[in-house]
Amino acid sequence: MNIELSHFSAALIFAVFASIVFGITQRNTPREMVKYGLYCFSLFVGGVIVAGWAMWLLKH
Repeated sequence: MNIELSHFSAALIFAVFASIVFGITQRNTPREMVKYGLYCFSLFVGGVIVAGWAMWLLKH
């Protein structure tokens, strides 16, 4: 069984797991953990999109 991921889907999976770890380790209450995890996930996704556009601009 092979799983073939695109760069974007691999980055999203990394963002999900990294955000979960950041949320759990950086905040104390469950509500703060979820809020911080969602904040980190949005920053990861935004960073991936900005990096993708930057690479596209460098290529062209």
